Amino acid sequence: MTENGEAVSITQLTNHLLNLTMNYTNGWHVLYVKSRWEKRVYESLLEIDVESFLPQFKTIKQWSDRKKTVIQPLFPSYVFTYLRSLKEFNKVLTINGVCCYVRFGNRYARVTEEEIEKMKFLVRDERISVTVSEKKRPKVGETKMITSGVLNNFECEVLKINNQNKVIVRIDSLKQNFIATVPADYLCEAAVEF
Repeated sequence: MTENGEAVSITQLTNHLLNLTMNYTNGWHVLYVKSRWEKRVYESLLEIDVESFLPQFKTIKQWSDRKKTVIQPLFPSYVFTYLRSLKEFNKVLTINGVCCYVRFGNRYARVTEEEIEKMKFLVRDERISVTVSEKKRPKVGETKMITSGVLNNFECEVLKINNQNKVIVRIDSLKQNFIATVPADYLCEAAVEF
């Protein structure tokens, strides 16, 4: 059945699945796995002799009573796997914890050997500090309050997000608009008016 409740024939379903597998090529693919199952899936892949990569980094977690150094995935719920055959492609999907291959449209997400090597270098080099931003990025159109700098306590609308650190905002005051670029960490939720 389709989303509209229409019946799907076996032929249509077979053609759809055949089309997906026809887009398969050897190389690095991206697996989407259950939350917090990355390491188990990675180890299972190694057990069946499938080349895999799970980029991880050390971080310090702060609880109310203690700090602890933990190792966590650089990309939560993602494991990279190098596939050499369609048989291997299908075998990987049978591993407990694997949800699916990441796709964009009807194409499987692929990662180049060069990108994998760069990620390996990144997580291996002790001199490089890896930080994953856990702060939710603002979205275009949201109303925020600026909490630092010369624009402290101004309410603004997010117009554009340049990168992790810079946000272009519009500030309405005195019936005049001006646009400012501010660091994303200067923004917080605007007060709700009743």
